[in-house]
Amino acid sequence: MRLFDFSLKVNGFDIDKAKTALTQIQAKTDFEFETYVEAQKKAIVSYHLEHNFFYKTLGKSIDLNDWNSVPIITKRHLQQPLEQRLSDNFTPKNVYVNKTSGSSGDPFIFAKDKWCHALTWAEIMNRFGWYGIDFNSSKQARFYGIPLDKKGYYKERLKDYFSNRFRFSVFDLSDSAFETALTKFKTTHFDFINGYTSSIVQFAKYLKRHNIILKSVCPSLKACIVTSEMLFDDDKLLLETQFGLPVINEYGASELDLIAFQNTKDEWQVNSETLYVEILDENNTVLPYGEEGRVVITSLYNKAHPFIRYDIGDNGVLSENSTIRKPILKKLIGRTNSIVVLPSGKKAAGLTFYYITKSVIENDGNVSEFIVEQSRIDHFIIRFVSNKELDSDKKDVITEEMKRYLETGITVSFERVEQLKRTKAGKLKQFISKL
Repeated sequence: MRLFDFSLKVNGFDIDKAKTALTQIQAKTDFEFETYVEAQKKAIVSYHLEHNFFYKTLGKSIDLNDWNSVPIITKRHLQQPLEQRLSDNFTPKNVYVNKTSGSSGDPFIFAKDKWCHALTWAEIMNRFGWYGIDFNSSKQARFYGIPLDKKGYYKERLKDYFSNRFRFSVFDLSDSAFETALTKFKTTHFDFINGYTSSIVQFAKYLKRHNIILKSVCPSLKACIVTSEMLFDDDKLLLETQFGLPVINEYGASELDLIAFQNTKDEWQVNSETLYVEILDENNTVLPYGEEGRVVITSLYNKAHPFIRYDIGDNGVLSENSTIRKPILKKLIGRTNSIVVLPSGKKAAGLTFYYITKSVIENDGNVSEFIVEQSRIDHFIIRFVSNKELDSDKKDVITEEMKRYLETGITVSFERVEQLKRTKAGKLKQFISKL
């Protein structure tokens, strides 16, 4: 039984239809493909101008025959209650709803209609298939976070079961945790590794210290796919060496889709089937291939919620060899997370703060930006921009969550500020270590 496909269907995502649609898109000639993209861009803008009050307000001056007249959407635009951003006939109950990680410092709740989300999964499954990975039969070693509350924990474990994967928590990156993980690899027929770059790199460093090649203890492994954080060249070499596997770089955003995936020719191939990716300068002018600028993305199918010319908060470069059908991401700037070091010596991935700051993310949009700074090994400062001060109860909840996910013996202070310091690329780094 194809459990993964079955689980998608049960949740209302018609994966069979989506796979067929994706195949039809990929079968188009170059001329047909370019025509398809232009038609889909115009269609999604037209739809939201007609059916989405939030977008009507934003796009009053749009000329459908002039793509440059379409405004840029930033995360700031989206920090308002979700219900105010949904299109006609869509509600939080009949769409896919999730929260961004806040890794850019601008968290918000988003929605995708079920057809759009089915296409997302079709795209992901297609790309993983390049490496012989089938979500229905290939066993995944998953390095991700997991909620610690009982309901959230068992919900994720159930999803893991149906998705044929075993989850290694990134909240503990100690040698003892990696020793346990290694034992699991020795006794399980894993086909691939997938997860947060920084935690997987820490595992590779553990293997290097103990002079172990992972494929020698788990011969069934085919590939390692890293995501959510920047993969540097030296880290990629480390992973390839210690795992004995091809290491594939994935770039995605939960509110959008899989954005780029390293193909078998070692090119970072951009998803051009369900997304339209542009590189813009500070004046919102489209830059030619080879020049660095802001990554701006249009979701071609999301009718529930407009992500049209959406500034994702990253800077990047499209290769000079790019085409409309096959854009190649030559360089991505940003998207790095540090490792948290604690008084006991324990380490945790920077994306740990995704699970902690869920307490901060509210649908009323009160907290618009935040960063977490580790000023001492036992002290963290949460700096935030908000409409109103966080009350003491909320601060207590966040502090207790920090201790629960990390360890006791740490202290947390809060600082409400008017503006947070950004990087030269215009991004906020969610976690900063001063150690």
